[in-house]
Amino acid sequence: MSETVITVQGSYDAFHPAERATVTVAVGFEGADRGQVVARTTAGTAALVAGIAERHDAERGPVTWHATDRLRVWSTRPFHDKGEQKPLVHHAQTTTRAKFRDFEELARWIEAAAGHPGVSVAGIEWALTEQTKRNVVEGVRARAVEEARHKAQGYADALGLGPVRCAAIADPGMLGDHSNAQGGITAAAYSRAGKAEEPGGLSFTPEDIAVSATVDARFLA
Repeated sequence: MSETVITVQGSYDAFHPAERATVTVAVGFEGADRGQVVARTTAGTAALVAGIAERHDAERGPVTWHATDRLRVWSTRPFHDKGEQKPLVHHAQTTTRAKFRDFEELARWIEAAAGHPGVSVAGIEWALTEQTKRNVVEGVRARAVEEARHKAQGYADALGLGPVRCAAIADPGMLGDHSNAQGGITAAAYSRAGKAEEPGGLSFTPEDIAVSATVDARFLA
């Protein structure tokens, strides 16, 4: 009696508390005097970076990494409501990113930094450390394989067949017989969007990170 081929896809999601938060902060000014705009932006950036640098320690934090983009300077000539151009307006801006491991210190720093002229907080990106991410992904992949085997065995049981045995396992779409493969990335970490709460100061809750894995598998029964 010939064997029956059963092809399935298994997936699994796991959630892990965020361990790092990367905040993006911009410093920028605009005005009619280009030199003054550049000077204010440069001074504001220097003060911002100094506050980050004094908290920086790659191993113990609270800031484990930071970087600042080069100063951007550009000019615009706006129009007023009658369609005539107004005088030239000069703009200058820098963007700084800092990775925090201490979320309470992050909240205090953001609240203080946001109160300075020209400073705006663009957002916070939550993440896991690379080591934790690797460990979680390994476990999630194993659970995805287990899910695929369980699904295949369910099909075999419904057909009155015996135990299944794996003939092939692959990343999504690599078995060559899927017309609409899903999950081009077999494991990825991402966070659900968070919200800041006001008034009474800036507060937030660290997001859980969802780590997902998907596998294609072929079984024989």
